[in-house]
Amino acid sequence: MKWKLALSFIISLTAFAYSQKIDEETAIKKLLEKESATWRAKDVQGHLDCWHIQPYSRILVSLPNGQTIDVPPTAMQNEKPETMGNGGFALHSNYKMSITENNAWVSHDEVSTDAEGKRTWSYEIRLLEKIKGQWKLVGQSLHIYKKE
Repeated sequence: MKWKLALSFIISLTAFAYSQKIDEETAIKKLLEKESATWRAKDVQGHLDCWHIQPYSRILVSLPNGQTIDVPPTAMQNEKPETMGNGGFALHSNYKMSITENNAWVSHDEVSTDAEGKRTWSYEIRLLEKIKGQWKLVGQSLHIYKKE
């Protein structure tokens, strides 16, 4: 009888832990989709809400021609609509995540389609922290490998 109770407890605990992980993954995906959409919509405040700049924050972008851009993280705090995206949408796929307490790293693929229908393909690595119970981006590395 005791072993049945212990087994049932272990199964319940495992199910609870798994459901929490799924909830965290869902929250992170929503944040990344919001960050992408607000940038394209020139929504300065919405985009800023996705970020929490830390002293160690870093944003790196590599372009198909081999050029690398080291974007100052403070640019996220001082964003102007004219420097943001020009409409369109992005589709994320192939998410891979590591979530440990209040820290996470996520890699995913992105196909971005601009307002004119031209696509850009990239691999993205995002660094996140949970700040006051909400996931926020603290850094990222974008590797654009193909543009139309």
